[in-house]
Amino acid sequence: MALQACRVCGQKFFKKPLLRYANMPKAAQKFPAAGDLADEIGVDLDVCQCTGCGLVQLSNMPVPYYREVIRAAAVSVVMRDFKIAQFSQFLKKHYLYGRKIIEIGCGCGEFLSLLSPLDVDAYGLEYSENAVAQCMGNGLKVEKGYLATDHSILANGPFDAFLFLMFLEHMPEPNVALRAIYNNITENAVGLIEVPNFEMVLRKKLFSEFIGDHLLYFTRETLQTTLQLNGFEVIEVDEVRDAYVLSVVVKKRSMVDISSFNECQAKIKSELNAYISSFKGKGVAIWGAGHQALAIIAMTGIQDRIRYVVDSAFFKQGKCTPATHLPVFSPDALRADPVDAVIVMAASYSDEVVGILRTQFPKGMHISVLRESRLESVEG
Repeated sequence: MALQACRVCGQKFFKKPLLRYANMPKAAQKFPAAGDLADEIGVDLDVCQCTGCGLVQLSNMPVPYYREVIRAAAVSVVMRDFKIAQFSQFLKKHYLYGRKIIEIGCGCGEFLSLLSPLDVDAYGLEYSENAVAQCMGNGLKVEKGYLATDHSILANGPFDAFLFLMFLEHMPEPNVALRAIYNNITENAVGLIEVPNFEMVLRKKLFSEFIGDHLLYFTRETLQTTLQLNGFEVIEVDEVRDAYVLSVVVKKRSMVDISSFNECQAKIKSELNAYISSFKGKGVAIWGAGHQALAIIAMTGIQDRIRYVVDSAFFKQGKCTPATHLPVFSPDALRADPVDAVIVMAASYSDEVVGILRTQFPKGMHISVLRESRLESVEG
């Protein structure tokens, strides 16, 4: 059954495929023997694009061996030298010497074996039993498995870094694999991810690049979107190997540190209470019933020390502030029921309100303005 929606963001494809190729090879790694040709037939490939994130992908089902990594790279001296230099730079730049690193989809250990002399604690994950046996026979630490669920637990984790090389494009559920990686790495972990570069395919019009093995065709934008949706920040992007490969370095997204908000809140609360306490007569009013003013009143707990709130918005007048239940009046209340001081909490309109108070209302009221992080006194 052909897929109808994006494997990454879930939005529908454009109604018309970008391309349709008939009688294509079923798989790049499955070669029929001469005696099997009578039963061997090709498949039709529909190249589709997501209307949401824009990712280009096949609507076809994956090849039967999509969980396994099959490489011919081991025979290439050029590839070996490139990877050793690339891995060395990655480890040095991110201070990974002596740390735990895992390659997701390590095949027969072609790349994993290059990490062993580089002073890291290297592990691998591979689905193929034969490949795992070969890896272990060569002294590599490899676990048999595949990231089939978000909650897949990897032995020897969590890891400080990961490699995910030319494998993501094969996966029918890329989000699952990426979230599983996210859940098996440390808070400051980094990763090196590589996929075929669809931007190069577009530039050179390489119509022959489509094959049933590769379900996903990433540009920089769609790869970054995919990674961001699954908890990673892209910190480096490069085109390598004659631009055939998109190579990105990612880090695990961490929580934004906004603990300083608490300090700011405490400071504002202290300043407001001190200001309000300095007026013992007719009390203090607030000008502004926008969301920031409502939040400030609630967060600082000053509602019992405020006479009322005024606001120019007619639909707010005659009502009460949510949660804190202060009456909201027209600004005319400042004439009918004067106060000693007005705290302006009108965000970007605050200076305009100060001008109105100075020119259109009786003298004698003290005016202050609540700025982003301070209470600013204005001459009364």
